[in-house]
Amino acid sequence: NERENENPITGAKTIDLVLCLDVSGSMDGLIESAKIRMWDVVNELAKAKPTPNLRVSLYSYGTDTYDPKTGWVRKEIDLSTDLDEVYAKLNKLRTGGGTELVARVTQTAIKEQKWSDTADALKVIFVCGNEPANQDKDVSLSDVADLAKKSGIVINTIYCNRGQASTEAAGWSDFAALCGGKYASINQEAARTDFAANIKAPQDEKLLELSGKLNKTYIAYGGKGQEAAEKQRAQDAAAAAAPGAGGAPQAAVARAEAKANALYRNAAWDLVDRKKEDKEFDVRKLKEDELCDEMKKMTPDERVEFVKKKAEERAAIQKEINDLSAARAKYIAEEVKKAPKNPGEQALDAALKGIIREQATGKGFEFEKK
Repeated sequence: NERENENPITGAKTIDLVLCLDVSGSMDGLIESAKIRMWDVVNELAKAKPTPNLRVSLYSYGTDTYDPKTGWVRKEIDLSTDLDEVYAKLNKLRTGGGTELVARVTQTAIKEQKWSDTADALKVIFVCGNEPANQDKDVSLSDVADLAKKSGIVINTIYCNRGQASTEAAGWSDFAALCGGKYASINQEAARTDFAANIKAPQDEKLLELSGKLNKTYIAYGGKGQEAAEKQRAQDAAAAAAPGAGGAPQAAVARAEAKANALYRNAAWDLVDRKKEDKEFDVRKLKEDELCDEMKKMTPDERVEFVKKKAEERAAIQKEINDLSAARAKYIAEEVKKAPKNPGEQALDAALKGIIREQATGKGFEFEKK
């Protein structure tokens, strides 16, 4: 659907975010971290003022099952506002042995994507992996850095270790510096052992219940509406099944919070979001075959009232989610204060959120001080 790649919030600044994830055999921890923490990163960006148009793209690289002609790089999804589809692609990633060409995956992302052409857009790539960063014999890191700068794209690097130092980290740090980006080293296993990520909070059960109720306020329309609604439910289930210790539903709770913020937009298939983003849109003019079964029985004026009612229901549920999320954050913060400190264990979301917050601030976005 063409609307998926639009920026429908008039006048809003764009954040184009491309994630390049190493899927070689040793990277299961990275992929699991991404599944657990993707929605936390979305929630961090939702705090930006003014609210951005967030588009996300995903690449995977470094497994021998991919085409060697591409440098063992695979595009999973183009820059899109459809966060459910991004998460669906993320959940399908599987690791396997291979060659990790950092220069190739970043060059491919720069050249392939239709990046925002506005001067105030934040255009950023995060490339995550291990092994030496300079393995590509055909594409140099310095050439990629020059291309990124000419394109106004910032490349950040995340070196993934397993809680131990490595001489390979220097190459990742140097590449980020060449690109004018930031470098971070993370323990890729930290998402599974991170204390805060595995706290069961009193608000969890209710948040998951409200996430399910929220789905019932969506009104599918168009040729792919029903398929998208099913995808929404499927990604709820995927988040609930995301790996973690202690039984804490971190990914599912973070997804519930994300579904209540302004970056979770589904105007391509949901009538409530479509009307919210396009005030001139008239549901009365839709053809019958574009409507869900429930609305086919309605008069044109009844359709208008139905959409209005669902919008009101959604707003009420989202407010309840936001209130509970705030209470949950306070509870987690108090529990973390009781935990022993381990400053060396930075997790993926902490690295991503810290870097992108700084770079978004440089583009004129504002965040509340922590």
